[in-house]
Amino acid sequence: MQSLEEADVNAALAPSLSAADRCDRCGAQAFVRARLHGGGELLFCAHHGRKHAPALEGHADIHDESDRLTTPEPTTAD
Repeated sequence: MQSLEEADVNAALAPSLSAADRCDRCGAQAFVRARLHGGGELLFCAHHGRKHAPALEGHADIHDESDRLTTPEPTTAD
């Protein structure tokens, strides 16, 4: 399991997921990136990210942006 400091560094180095990034399981917008320790990367929607997280623990560095689903986007004043 990675330390909190390692997780912060990984999050800082990982590019943000965009609307073009799609879940490898269902094709919905991806909010979770799993970088496998053996190489490779998996993208998941929030639902499949939660579902597969226990199996990925210890085998991947997980970057989770699912909090963006509940955080309102900043608006500009007109």
